[in-house]
Amino acid sequence: MVHRVSSVLNRDVTSLGKQNLFDPNPETCWNSEQGTPQHILVEFAPCVRIHSVCVQFQGGFAGKDTRLIDMDRKEEICALFPDDNNKVQVLELPKNEQGVARRRIKLQFATSTDFYGRIVVYSLDFKGSVADDVELPAKTTNDSCASDAVITIV
Repeated sequence: MVHRVSSVLNRDVTSLGKQNLFDPNPETCWNSEQGTPQHILVEFAPCVRIHSVCVQFQGGFAGKDTRLIDMDRKEEICALFPDDNNKVQVLELPKNEQGVARRRIKLQFATSTDFYGRIVVYSLDFKGSVADDVELPAKTTNDSCASDAVITIV
């Protein structure tokens, strides 16, 4: 899995970088620079069918006006409505979107609960399944999306 973020506070990628999104340490986080919008881009290999997004923000630094975007199809999957708190939140995708195979998705935060537009994420996870023998749109460079495992990205 490959992931990118829009920015890192003070360019401190060692302490506040994207690697902290998926590590098991509850003390580490990704902290964006100020300004909007901010985003997290995730590329899966193999393709997956996402049922829900699990995210833990720092209260006061949560994403607002959050959109989940399919980057291969260049279309919005759905709007997500996280709360401004410190709890792990499970944000379900609409039923009609849960069966769609995806390779690259973007969580886009158009605004933040922080006055300066900073986002702080302690953990990010996706619940779903690996997509078997899926053919993606022509714009993608991924040739193979076959596997029989279930995904949980921690």
